[in-house]
Amino acid sequence: MRIELRVNGSMRAAEARDGESLLSFLREELALPGSKNACEQGECGSCSVMLDGALVCSCLVLAGACAGKSVETVEALSTTETLHPIQQAFLDAGAVQCGFCTPGFIVATNALLATNPEPRDAEIREALSGNICRCTGYGKILEAVHAAARGVR
Repeated sequence: MRIELRVNGSMRAAEARDGESLLSFLREELALPGSKNACEQGECGSCSVMLDGALVCSCLVLAGACAGKSVETVEALSTTETLHPIQQAFLDAGAVQCGFCTPGFIVATNALLATNPEPRDAEIREALSGNICRCTGYGKILEAVHAAARGVR
């Protein structure tokens, strides 16, 4: 089926296969590889995107159900010349190792800071609890979110 949706501020249309996830649709049909395919069960957060303003695991959402909706991926947060302050904070803090989980953490951090610009440690941990990192440990990620909060204000 052909679906049309707003992706990163632009209307996009493409064919979605029966049963295709939003993650697969974004990566394969719309050439947006930022969201990562890791667990395909909504457990790791690597595929996190904003769907009509709500943080979701795109591997759990059917692409066909997104017709007429708005999706924001990690690609929306930077330009080719400039990193978003959240991305820069993650880089500066050393919160990026293999990078596989990073897009999901960046999107989740952006969602958190949009509603809570000065989060405490417990609030950050709760907001990022749907994301798993196997490389960095979480100390540097926590540090990056605090730095991003200072830089985004």
